[in-house]
Amino acid sequence: MDRPYPPSSLLELSELSDFGVRLIPAPEVWEWLQAEILADAGSIHNPEHAHLIDANIGVLWASTGFAKQGRVVLGQAEQMMFRAGGWQKARQEQQMLDWFGEVPDYLITLAADYCAQCTDAEFCALVEHELYHIAQATDQYGAPKFTQEGLPKLQMRGHDVEEFVGVVRRYGAGEDVQQLIDAASRSPEVAKINISRACGTCLLRSA
Repeated sequence: MDRPYPPSSLLELSELSDFGVRLIPAPEVWEWLQAEILADAGSIHNPEHAHLIDANIGVLWASTGFAKQGRVVLGQAEQMMFRAGGWQKARQEQQMLDWFGEVPDYLITLAADYCAQCTDAEFCALVEHELYHIAQATDQYGAPKFTQEGLPKLQMRGHDVEEFVGVVRRYGAGEDVQQLIDAASRSPEVAKINISRACGTCLLRSA
């Protein structure tokens, strides 16, 4: 199943500065993720995302990325939360209903201008990075949590490793960092790429 590409009409709009950033739903991306990454028979199946098989996730194309903390954001995962009330909340909910027919629990947004020209490996790295931010919640003993309906209880998560290069250079690697070193020393399972510096979710957490 070929990877999805953003529509050319959206890319053309991004070239018109008067429009600013435009957003459109990308259900084809979620269908592709389900077929190729979440499903057992997927060409790049990853069992670590099994908790997302029945998740309610919406995907958007954004005409362009945006600058934040000196970086260009190419992808972002977020939990849907409406902090406003009254008409503001109604307006936000209506937008989701117009886009998806329902209000998704989580939302992934991808920069269309980047996804239109990046390699397959870069695209896969970007979308999987965002999927990894949506984790299954665990209890105090590390056991996975489930909803009353028996579905995995989801939550946003940060990275597996948070450390400074200088600390590792001077004092060595802790257990978490050592796991990352061990993984990096092996041949990549899919492709060698690093997309973390372009993730809006990561920048939000580091702000």
